[in-house]
Amino acid sequence: MSNRFQEYHESDMAGRKAVEVYLDLLSQPCRAVHIFLNHNKIPHMVKTVALRKGENKTPEFTKLNPMQKVPVMVDNGFVLTESDAILKYLATTYKVPEHWYPQQPERRARVDEYTAWHHTNTRPHAAKVFIMEVLLPRMTGQPPDPAKLERALAELGDTLGKLETMFLKRQPFLCGDDITLADLLAACELMQPLAGGRDVLKDRPLLVAWKSRVRSALKDSFDEAHGVLYRLRDKSRAKL
Repeated sequence: MSNRFQEYHESDMAGRKAVEVYLDLLSQPCRAVHIFLNHNKIPHMVKTVALRKGENKTPEFTKLNPMQKVPVMVDNGFVLTESDAILKYLATTYKVPEHWYPQQPERRARVDEYTAWHHTNTRPHAAKVFIMEVLLPRMTGQPPDPAKLERALAELGDTLGKLETMFLKRQPFLCGDDITLADLLAACELMQPLAGGRDVLKDRPLLVAWKSRVRSALKDSFDEAHGVLYRLRDKSRAKL
């Protein structure tokens, strides 16, 4: 790989190479992988791929992942893409607490149920608000279209309602009493609109309390991964 990638070396593991992950922390799924590795103290090396600079389209990176997307994981020569697959691989390959991806079939199925739903609901609907309020205005110099933004917020609102009624219900986390990969993926997505100064959970006390539990469970790893997002939020507020 070219040395254009910024590298951070974590602790080495005897007899096994540290996991390599190619990430951009402006990406929600990348933050989820970063948090999981750090929180569970899995020896790893992060290679930053700056999407805004087009580093995901270089010949070197395209050879690694022809889809030109992050995250990508390399573990002892095994290359894996897609955050859902990477997280489940890490949870089953490394010694991490069982609650992340439970071995009991019904409990594991609940995590799989959410992650399958996540990719056509939480992820696209939260990302759409971020794209309309942050990315497109930066690219075009034009403010968001109010009608389109209203529709995007309504779609996200419907998804948040389902998160409350279908998954969270009266339990502490989305799939039960303990944090799982489902909570990690969901929380990272729902943080994304914060880059434009919008807290999409502020009027939903059940989800606010859930996010607080997730953040508390993840300790410093959550805020560390979201540092770039907090800086964007602060810039957005400074413009008001």
